[in-house]
Amino acid sequence: MRVLVVKDEESLAEAIGAGLRRDAVTAETARDGREALAKLRLGGYDVLVLDRDLPGLHGDEVCRQVIGQRLLTRVLMLTSPGTVHHRPDAPGLGLGLGADDYLTKPFTHEELLARVLALGRRPRPVPAPVIAHAGVTVDTARGLAARDGRPLALSHTELGVLEVLLRARGAVVSGDDLIEEVWEEHTSYRTNAVRVTLGTLRAKLGDPPLIETVPGAGYRMTGGPDGGDGADV
Repeated sequence: MRVLVVKDEESLAEAIGAGLRRDAVTAETARDGREALAKLRLGGYDVLVLDRDLPGLHGDEVCRQVIGQRLLTRVLMLTSPGTVHHRPDAPGLGLGLGADDYLTKPFTHEELLARVLALGRRPRPVPAPVIAHAGVTVDTARGLAARDGRPLALSHTELGVLEVLLRARGAVVSGDDLIEEVWEEHTSYRTNAVRVTLGTLRAKLGDPPLIETVPGAGYRMTGGPDGGDGADV
């Protein structure tokens, strides 16, 4: 089982991770919501242990993005005493956002471990084989892509970039994240590889443009002419 612990207090995050590792759970840590989302997009985590009271990108927003982007992990929310008058399932908060379970601070290691193991035993959702957005479809099982019914002759790398951007559902994906998800581990031409691949991918997708560059941040899919938000089918 692989777990990601997200807490801004690095010493506490490491303590939680070390405790899980002592019980044969593979545990990694992230210090904020943005780092957590970047790691989750790479996949492979069974459980996300998420502190709700994160600075910057709040834990509630991280949970929204995990659910909205269908990142395939179970969410255990760590909440403060008295959160929403002891109703962490209130709409727009905690379980109301789609978290699978919650644990009120302070808690014991035994409590945390029991919740993590219980969530890890649940079957993980299976990603849909076809992703659709603004007329673009990617059949991940067969490695095929099309726009408005027109087949797209994409390279393996172009298809990988398109799939990552589609799965992000309008969220910004950094160049480094694309490198980590699509390219080989020891790519030496990192930034240029992303730019060149995005250039050829945009050309093959045609007009109107669907991939937007966000200066200083990365890339994202726009809604397209129909304003759709994208869906898995």
